[in-house]
Amino acid sequence: MSDGTAWVEIVLLAMLAAFIGLRLVSVLGKRTGEERPQQIGDSFRPTAELTTAPRRQADRAARGQLVLPPGTDASLLPALEAIAAVDPGFAPDRFLAGASTAYAMILGAFWSGDLSGINGLVSDEVHENLAGAVAARGGASLENRILGTPSAMIEDAEQVGQMVELTVRFAARVATAEGQIESRDVWTFSRHVNSSDPAWVLIATDNEDDSADLPPDHAA
Repeated sequence: MSDGTAWVEIVLLAMLAAFIGLRLVSVLGKRTGEERPQQIGDSFRPTAELTTAPRRQADRAARGQLVLPPGTDASLLPALEAIAAVDPGFAPDRFLAGASTAYAMILGAFWSGDLSGINGLVSDEVHENLAGAVAARGGASLENRILGTPSAMIEDAEQVGQMVELTVRFAARVATAEGQIESRDVWTFSRHVNSSDPAWVLIATDNEDDSADLPPDHAA
């Protein structure tokens, strides 16, 4: 092979390589090195707008679904919704069920004269008040018991800082040694909204009966 032929072949190969290079550029486009690398899954990941807006709407819907127990004054709804907003676990019906249980337990402890079982359910002031009334009757137990299921109705709701207070009106028929009496009480329960303890504490009592068979009044 002569030198002339070799040079012709080299020129032809160079021209072919240049042609192929131009075709690749026209098909694939130029890369400058500044392109953002595509990440797998980007097209399946919702944007912030798509995720946060429905969540806010769901929160508003959930809060709007707060159901008032029968007999509750409708004017209390805004206050109860405000409590539910800071305490997502709050539900008026569940609260009333727990308050009714506490009502029966506290009355039972007061009548028996043994207040040890209600530690944590009442404030120190209420406990002291109840203990004083038990001591005033000489520590004697009373043969009282609630007949049936007490009625309970939320009468007031208030938020004071991080504390929420709910006032409940109770009505119950009580059997005593002398017969039956109507127990009508207005009790106030309190809870810190950031507490990990879900229990409500009785902080004030008020009864509408002047009877030694019922706990004495105690204002918070």
